[in-house]
Amino acid sequence: MLHLAVRMAGHRITALLAVACAVLGGAALITGTGVLAESGLRSQLPAGRLAGADVVVSSDQSFRPAGDLPIALPERGTVPAALVDRLAALPGVTAAVGDVGFPAAVLDTDGRVVPVEEPRAAGHGWSSTKLLTDPKVSGAAPAGAAEVALDSATAEAAGVRAGDRVEVVAAGRSAATYRVTAVVDAPGAGILFADRTAARLSGRDGGEGNDGSGSGTAGGRTGTVDLVGLRTEPGAEESVAAAARETIEDAGKAASGGAGADVIVSTGSGRGDIASPGAGAARSLLILLAGSLSGIIMMVIGFVMASALAVSIGGQRRDLALMRAVGATPRQIRRLAAAQASIIAAVAVVPGVGLGYLLAGQFRRMLVDREVIPAGLPLTYSPLPALATVLLLGLAVQVSARSAAWRTSRLPATEAVAESRSEPRTPSKIRIRAGLLLIVAAMTLSAVPLLSRTVLGAAATSMAGIIGAIGLALAGPALVRGIGDTAARRLRPGVSAPTWLAVANIRGYALRLSGVVSALAMAVVFVLTYTLAQTTVMSATAQDTRTGTLAQRSLSAPGLGGVPAGVLADVTRTDGVRAAAPVSDTTVVWEYEMFGEPEVEAASAMILTPAAPDVLDLGVRDGSLARLTGDTVAVDSEVARSRDAGVGKRIDLVLGDGSRVSPEVVAVYDRGLGFGPVAVSHDLAEGHTTAGLDQRVLVRTDGTDAALRELTELAASRPGLVLEPTDTGSGDSLSDAPATVWINLATIVVLLGYLLLSIANKLVATTAQRRNEIATLRLNGTTPRQILAMMRREAAVIGVAAVATGVLLSVVPLVLLGIGFLDRPWPAGPVWLLPAVALTVICTAFVTVELPTRQALRTAPAHALSARE
Repeated sequence: MLHLAVRMAGHRITALLAVACAVLGGAALITGTGVLAESGLRSQLPAGRLAGADVVVSSDQSFRPAGDLPIALPERGTVPAALVDRLAALPGVTAAVGDVGFPAAVLDTDGRVVPVEEPRAAGHGWSSTKLLTDPKVSGAAPAGAAEVALDSATAEAAGVRAGDRVEVVAAGRSAATYRVTAVVDAPGAGILFADRTAARLSGRDGGEGNDGSGSGTAGGRTGTVDLVGLRTEPGAEESVAAAARETIEDAGKAASGGAGADVIVSTGSGRGDIASPGAGAARSLLILLAGSLSGIIMMVIGFVMASALAVSIGGQRRDLALMRAVGATPRQIRRLAAAQASIIAAVAVVPGVGLGYLLAGQFRRMLVDREVIPAGLPLTYSPLPALATVLLLGLAVQVSARSAAWRTSRLPATEAVAESRSEPRTPSKIRIRAGLLLIVAAMTLSAVPLLSRTVLGAAATSMAGIIGAIGLALAGPALVRGIGDTAARRLRPGVSAPTWLAVANIRGYALRLSGVVSALAMAVVFVLTYTLAQTTVMSATAQDTRTGTLAQRSLSAPGLGGVPAGVLADVTRTDGVRAAAPVSDTTVVWEYEMFGEPEVEAASAMILTPAAPDVLDLGVRDGSLARLTGDTVAVDSEVARSRDAGVGKRIDLVLGDGSRVSPEVVAVYDRGLGFGPVAVSHDLAEGHTTAGLDQRVLVRTDGTDAALRELTELAASRPGLVLEPTDTGSGDSLSDAPATVWINLATIVVLLGYLLLSIANKLVATTAQRRNEIATLRLNGTTPRQILAMMRREAAVIGVAAVATGVLLSVVPLVLLGIGFLDRPWPAGPVWLLPAVALTVICTAFVTVELPTRQALRTAPAHALSARE
């Protein structure tokens, strides 16, 4: 059977090239997605400044729901400081360091902030140098409250060395002068203070962290450290880690300040996530990206694979029918078709897998450039994605090939031979009904945006388009035959021969043409629905944000790790300022029940004070944001309805540092698309963020130029402050798109390229298989010019039908999306998209029909009829 499959494949090179291209592209996409998924599960960040610690004890920086993947927590958790002495007494421990981190920044001689990798936690105590790997210290340890040590990179950027004086902004305090006592030549060492000074600045000694403001790092973190680093004797790492776990269990897995997060022990590569908890969340993003891409990729690959194999097997119907006539069983026919396809797949999958690994690397570079993941997070390369690709594609090839050969294998031998040169006159009713049902299901799914104005609701638009396109592929033969019958009835007497032949071919080969039309229509639907769904959500989000932001200006201090204490008070005293309120962002994990089953969802959350209504209008429909004090939250109306979280109800949240809370809902608002599903009170979040500082202050003025000048002067007088307008773009153009949108658009481009390449190969193969038909027409007196005209008319029908059906399948989902998100019956997006897609599809149809037709016309008719493909 294998030998026969190879012999038959050798005579069908053109048709099997389409299969090879489909397999190669599919292997690249599946492998690339698999590398991203595996990297999200197994990749580890470098240990960084914790590389010198053999064992690290910290709070768990992941929330681990039952039966699901861990969710990374971006805010630094804490552990009790009392653990330091207990762990230091363990056998094999040579040093135990309780490390704390807090916002700190150095100013250069011009008063500008020297950039550091993580300003929210750049400040540390001197003892943290024991966590570094062989640091080279030039100078002495800081001892007094006005002394500091710097890492070599920061010192060089600030233009100082040991013995010089430097301005430092620490823990949100005003800039103060410190004497540099040492320079530490070690990456990531940070800005180092005397241990007692670091404890005071971070609020761990029970005092106020920010000049008594109560808005700094002090709240809820007294008597804690961020982590405990242990250095051990050679070879004692595992025994010390085991003993540390026993000590923690004996202490009841205590978590600082009621944080509620588990205390864990990390060694080896596990220290990377502890060193950079925010960056560790990028791994979860890779898993989410791979998960969101895998479904659509598998659907597209399955469609393309089945389409390519249908063309390939269709071109061999006569050979398979003759084999049935000489005694081959239906099972042998299907095995032969599957074996032939598997041979081609085996050849194409190897370069496809290699291309997939390269594609994953390029995708990672794009994510790093867009600052979606940190540059230090590597990809994990292993044979697992390649193995998964081989298994998935092998299964797809087997199913597609056997399905394509099913009809020919089941027909009686005489009928199979009779039908081998023609198509069934009547398309299968079961197939047509299944296609129509899928189209109806797609139109039903299109209504989801009317019911759910969320990103998930918008995703239903894209899915509806793809399901509709698959339905079109099933119902396509009836549609194409209907087009042919209509065109035949309207033909005028004396119509040109090419036109008459083109119409006859459309009527006689509806199955063949419908496969091409549906494939091209899928490309149209895919691009329109996916792109316009992204741009519509982006526009609706910008519209919510623009409408709901009453403030004209935003003050932030990214280089300082947060807005320094006292800035808010200074802003409110500025002439022309009507209102000012701090706003920050964090991450929460919402635990709830859906249909009686426990569910978990991570979401962004704003941190607001009762003054928020003066600068933000979230579209509150019930309750009031002025009640956001203490243990309270506000929630979006969409999630409030679906999770029974109305005003007065209590919900279960896990804060960004792992703390479990059950706050009361005091407000329900409508503009969740622009402002997120949850807003927590400033009091609730205090002590549960890494920096403990407000990220920005929103300012509403009287709109005069004088007020703007006053604010500009205030920002200029404080190092590190940045004054920006709140209205930074309309959100309607791709230039305003966030990184996630660009990621999705890049995915669309890759998948579109795969689709068009596969469709082009299919068209080439389909046209090449008509060499006998073209040769027969030439022997009957048809000129090459008339044949070219006939093929061009067929290409025109294919292109126009594909564009028309693709647009029709996209119209309903996109109209409902526009109504649901923008209150208008059309989506937001670039106006050039539809003309560009239409031109691309029509050009693809013409080029891929024209070239093989010209090639066939170069062959003498007699030779073409005597030769096999």
